[in-house]
This record gives sequence, structure tokens and C-alpha cells, in this order.
Amino acid sequence: MAFGQLSLKGRALRLLAGREHSRRELERKLAAHETEPGQLKTALDELQARGFIDEQRVVDSLLHRRAGRLGVGRIKQELQAKGLDAERVAVAVASLQATEIERAREVWRKKFGELPQDATQRARQARFLAARGFGGEAIRRVLNMRDEE
Repeated sequence: MAFGQLSLKGRALRLLAGREHSRRELERKLAAHETEPGQLKTALDELQARGFIDEQRVVDSLLHRRAGRLGVGRIKQELQAKGLDAERVAVAVASLQATEIERAREVWRKKFGELPQDATQRARQARFLAARGFGGEAIRRVLNMRDEE
């Protein structure tokens, strides 16, 4: 039994060494390696008690890696997919709302750099920003900017 727990802990630590993972992500990834019922829960409880699993670090890590390229909608979706609690997700999303237009403008500038000349280009640019999770208001403001810089 000790070898099995060590193996699960070792696998979890290997995953955590690559990037922060939520407890739910680790449960999903390691469930197939559990040899006895409750073994995975015990291993993850111990890692969480020692501070190896920390939901706030997961949120901070994702925001740091993705906020510069993605809108609030997409980031919210990714945080929810990690199984983080709704309140923590709401706080993270609220912190990004203030910079949504600036971030959308920067993503747009890197990809396109000039305003659309016709409806086809406008639709293409709007789809690009929407696919990255930027909201309608941010997209409208970015594509309607005229000499705002």
C-alpha cells in the first residue's frame, strides 16, 4: 500500500512540477492509477495540507499565462474547467473586467494592426476576437476606434 501511495504522490508531484493543477484536475488525471479506493484522496489530502496543491496559485498561474491573449469569457471557461470554486472564479474574472478593452486592443493590434476596410474584414476580425473570449462591447470598441491612440 505504501508503494501505491508513493506512486500516486510521485505522479501528482510530477504533474505539479510542470504547472499548477487544481485538485480536481489531479483527481481526473490520476484516477486510473489508483489501486485501492480512497488512496488517491489520501495522497491529495496530504499534498494539499503541505501546500503543494493551492487553488489560488492555479488561478494566478492561469491569469499570468493567458490574460494577455484571452478575454474574460475564455478565461472564465478555463478556470471553471479546472474545477475551481465559483467564488474564486468570479473574483478572478472581476479583476480582468477593467482591462478587457485594452487587452482586446493589444491582441487585435498584434494580429491585424489596421482597422477593417469592409464588412468581410470586420466580421473576420470580430470572429477572431470573439474566439479568444472577448465580449461584444470590447470587440465593438476595438473595431470602432478611430485615432483613439
